[in-house]
Amino acid sequence: MPSLKISCIGDSSSFRGLSVVDDQVVWLSGSSGTVCRSTDSGITFDCNHVAGFDSADFRSIYAFDALNAIICNIGSPANILLTSDGGKTWKVVYQNENPEAFIDGIDFWNSLDGIVIGDPVDGIMMQLNTTDGGNSWNEISEASGVQLVPGEAFFAASGTSVRCFADSIVRVASGGSVSRLFTSTDKGKTWTFAATPILQGKPSTGTFSLAFFDHQKGIIAGGDYKEDTLSRDHIFLTLDGGRNWQFPSRPTRGYRECVEFISSRQVIAAGPSGIDYSQNGGLTWVALSDEKNFHTLRKARNGTLVILAGSKGKVGRMADDKK
Repeated sequence: MPSLKISCIGDSSSFRGLSVVDDQVVWLSGSSGTVCRSTDSGITFDCNHVAGFDSADFRSIYAFDALNAIICNIGSPANILLTSDGGKTWKVVYQNENPEAFIDGIDFWNSLDGIVIGDPVDGIMMQLNTTDGGNSWNEISEASGVQLVPGEAFFAASGTSVRCFADSIVRVASGGSVSRLFTSTDKGKTWTFAATPILQGKPSTGTFSLAFFDHQKGIIAGGDYKEDTLSRDHIFLTLDGGRNWQFPSRPTRGYRECVEFISSRQVIAAGPSGIDYSQNGGLTWVALSDEKNFHTLRKARNGTLVILAGSKGKVGRMADDKK
């Protein structure tokens, strides 16, 4: 079972944005306009506050390498910023001042093509895409025309309610009045929808995170953030792309804000009340740590490094004890 090494970096911000590029490069983003970067596997971080955004909460981040990254804040005005010098300076590449604009997540298929998903504006899912590495963004909400149910939205708790896969697949999970899994196989041009059995029906309930190991094998996690130890209908797995769902025979210990495949069988889920681990693809879960207030975790896109981040500058690094 992996072990967790916890440290607190020099900044006390709450981190919910996390991008682990490889086994060396890690980026964090969070409250008070804070962005941090590590080039030594998350052992040390260099943190900066983005000029002019001292009150922004950057809950979404995608890093391409040690120099280039994109961040998005929650709330209105909704902004997307880009850096090409390791976070020293940032350029606003998109802004939306609509009071309903709220960005929930960002992801990329490759170094050029990416997508941003946000809460509904006039009942339609906010959707942007880029084909030039995030230098410019196109509003495609009206073109895709994804109508949400009243009271349905997305969560920005960990930046993992939207995920890109393969060359053109993207999945998004919703919550609130209903919780659905949205799937597009053409980079967000058209969508299909599937109901999920996760806890839903209130603004505080639904799917907060999704992870798929391949096109068929996936897990959704969430629950009710106001009752975070409620162990009912808060994590499910699928082996057929979301057509059918199974509740684990031994679930996590309550609401979880982020779930991540470490391998085809190893899965980690984190939330305010603790961290859980599965070594059989999510069928059964055991306690990994009682450490509280971790909000997000990511495995390196190219490598094996696993990083967690949370409140008050808390960062965790996973190490496999091989026992």
